[in-house]
Amino acid sequence: MKKIALFGTGYVGLTTAACLAEMGYSVVGYDVNEAKIDQLRQGQIPFSEPELAPLVERNISAGRLAFTADCGDALNDAEMVFICVGTPTSPSGAADLSQVEAAVRLIARSATRSLIVVLKSTIPPGGSAEHFAEILTGELLPPLVAHIVVNPEFLREGSAVHDFFFPDRVVVGAWDRPAGEQVAALYSPLHCPVLLTDPATAQLTKYASNAFLAAKISFINEVGRIAEKVGANVYAVAQGMGLDERIGGDFLEAGLGYGGSCFPKDVKALAAIAERHGSPSALLRAVMEVNAGQRRLAAEKLHDALGGLGGKNVCVLGLAFKPDTDDVREAPALDVISMLCDRGATVRTYDPVAASRAQEVLPPHSRLHYCEDAYEAAKGSDAVFIATDWKQFRDLDWNRMGSLMKGKTILDSRGLISPLQMQEMGFRCLALSS
Repeated sequence: MKKIALFGTGYVGLTTAACLAEMGYSVVGYDVNEAKIDQLRQGQIPFSEPELAPLVERNISAGRLAFTADCGDALNDAEMVFICVGTPTSPSGAADLSQVEAAVRLIARSATRSLIVVLKSTIPPGGSAEHFAEILTGELLPPLVAHIVVNPEFLREGSAVHDFFFPDRVVVGAWDRPAGEQVAALYSPLHCPVLLTDPATAQLTKYASNAFLAAKISFINEVGRIAEKVGANVYAVAQGMGLDERIGGDFLEAGLGYGGSCFPKDVKALAAIAERHGSPSALLRAVMEVNAGQRRLAAEKLHDALGGLGGKNVCVLGLAFKPDTDDVREAPALDVISMLCDRGATVRTYDPVAASRAQEVLPPHSRLHYCEDAYEAAKGSDAVFIATDWKQFRDLDWNRMGSLMKGKTILDSRGLISPLQMQEMGFRCLALSS
């Protein structure tokens, strides 16, 4: 049984570890956070991701998955080590690679056998993989060698387990072809297309994929602004566009825009790469500006609909950047809440799983209140703002919601409910895009 060490047990790392174990490999997850390791050993995962908890528990019980805070223990007998640590955005917009570099140095200083080092973390092309290869070469004790292989992830939060087992493609970038083929062979049971290429191409494929999807979101939101001016229905426009197989309907959802840990940082990083290499991207800058503008637009819509925000009560439904996750990184709802509170509104908010995460990010405010359910959040509100498209918000008893509200305004930023039905029930239903 092939043994794999995996550094980093966040969204990507833990999902990758559990799924590789489910495929029959022996996997040891390493993390410097001992409290987190203790939690994982008990089968408790520190974030919300459908299907992941039972997968972790099953593979711990089967003896295929273990966790440790001891680097030497993780690397013992491992043939491959995956690096799955974070690459957050630096103040310049570029990817901060300090965690990756620390992991590479730790591996180089602790290894007792030759290894394949798989970079699952998102790192930019243009010298980063080369830099890490130089560190390994310089710090590994002879005659040990380590081959760098880039293997970007394409997992979506909320469906990461499904995406691992049913990928559209696997991308593997290596200078040493046998090393790349060994990594590619890990995924052979998945029967999906495999692109075996060089590291720079693999790295850019990841960035370009996320930037393109973000561009689709910003494009349809730009079309939505035009639709509102000319009296068109942007949701029908998106449906018409999506029926063209060259375009497709995915990510043509007009609304509050993208958030999360991937799209915002990867678009910024790709723009920074372009700038650094003397080829600034007006398109990527526009994608980011349109996305930021949707958040401002939501606050403006509520301001105009309520005749100002001072002294008004707004119910905000949803805090996570998307449904089926508790991740609030770059979540649009949090920006809008801050704008509403800054303009004098009182905000009562509810999210099925993300409230505790939001409280870690949003500063305490006397006008911001976290509620136990949507109905409590709606009490006394002048308007309801739907910020995340949780299915349970679609299934709310809107007659009950209306009876609890002071006003009758709904701003649906996710196209979750039928404006016609809401109007028949006496609501004034607004959308970011008409």
